[in-house]
Amino acid sequence: MSKTIKIRKGLDIRLIGQAEKVKIDAPVAKTYALKPTDFHGLVPKMVKKVGEQVKAGTPIFFDKYRDEIQYVSPVSGTVKEIKRGAKRKILEVIIEADATIAYEETAVKAIDALNKDEAKSLLLKGGLWPMIKMRPIDIVANPKDEPKAIFISGFDTHPLSPDYDFLIHGNEKAFQAGISVLGKLTKGKVHLQLRSNIVADKAFSEVKGAEITKVAGVHPAGNVGPQIHAINPINKGETVWVVNAQDVAIIGKFALTGKYDASKFVALTGSKANNRKYFKTIIGAELSTIFNGNVEKEHTRLISGNPLTGLKVEAEGSYLGFYDYQLTALPEGDEYKFFLTEGWLSLGFNKFSASRAYPTWMMPKSKRYNIDTNLNGEERAFVVSEQYEKVFPFDIYPVHLLKSIIINDIDAMENLGIYEVAPEDFALCEFVCTSKIESQTIVREGLDVILKECF
Repeated sequence: MSKTIKIRKGLDIRLIGQAEKVKIDAPVAKTYALKPTDFHGLVPKMVKKVGEQVKAGTPIFFDKYRDEIQYVSPVSGTVKEIKRGAKRKILEVIIEADATIAYEETAVKAIDALNKDEAKSLLLKGGLWPMIKMRPIDIVANPKDEPKAIFISGFDTHPLSPDYDFLIHGNEKAFQAGISVLGKLTKGKVHLQLRSNIVADKAFSEVKGAEITKVAGVHPAGNVGPQIHAINPINKGETVWVVNAQDVAIIGKFALTGKYDASKFVALTGSKANNRKYFKTIIGAELSTIFNGNVEKEHTRLISGNPLTGLKVEAEGSYLGFYDYQLTALPEGDEYKFFLTEGWLSLGFNKFSASRAYPTWMMPKSKRYNIDTNLNGEERAFVVSEQYEKVFPFDIYPVHLLKSIIINDIDAMENLGIYEVAPEDFALCEFVCTSKIESQTIVREGLDVILKECF
């Protein structure tokens, strides 16, 4: 019988623009991109040159400092361009796709017959390893580590988040295979967290080889960070690996077929999207294949990811992020607002507030809001106001931790719990902050310091 935990602190941001539960195929993209910038801290070394042919699953580059980790092409075709930034940093490797995808074929054996080293070798050679991330530090997992557990969240609570039960439906066999492979990588447990009081898809509820925990509460209840904190907290010297549910199915399909099938469903969401559905596409696809004709162009912020942690992108010339399964179109907030009707002196009957500054706190929880991306202010003094503590479900002092990172006090960072957090865990703190502090950026910088000095 599964146990239940409750995340008591947090905040549900109820936005207009949920995706309709309809799956459709996105138009086939002409080009795809593998972006080293999707993998924090990666220093890529190229394997292929411009003009060379590749198949889906062919290594494109590898990690300079962990050369066993391969990053592979999501499609077959020709390496068209290597885009570089400052100091010749590789930003994107553009692949012009074939009309029909050809796959690298890897010999696979029965999953039950795999041992730990064979399972690890299979994922490394197949290019699936980057789907496994590690806590602490929140980067691609180190194959040499021994994780004490592996965590998979079976639901998402970010604003406008896709329904994982709907995403994974029909992939029961692949998801089970993925769980079985991941179970070979740790002596501990594979943890699968599901939302309480909701009947999960049988791909989740009937899975074998994973310990299921029901989770109740508001966002960030769906984040693996608070789940790990409540179930099996990370101490200094310990490592936990995390994998997205859709990526588990991709790993499973590879283990069953020996082919790298990088197809996934992506939810198009947001009030500025006019065809909000679940699009089947491929990792690294041109986002114009989904955005064109489906979102409003004027005064629109396009995001690859969710509104709290996603990356701002353009309708043309941008590519789907490796870890993204949601696209969001929100009002930019660059239009003038009359201060008495919609501005700072308005009564705020249509404004969402994390506090009780507007009367909307008395509205039913079914009410949704059309929030734009305007900051409504600028960065100012960073003061202790207890705003963060109300939405931060860790047994950690968030403001003190951020200040220890700012002054680069490693001992204080360790004592205040930096090993348990990732940037996404501070997204709500950033949202409610009246000082407009970029908490996620600060946490990322702190984790980089810990990686450099303590690992």
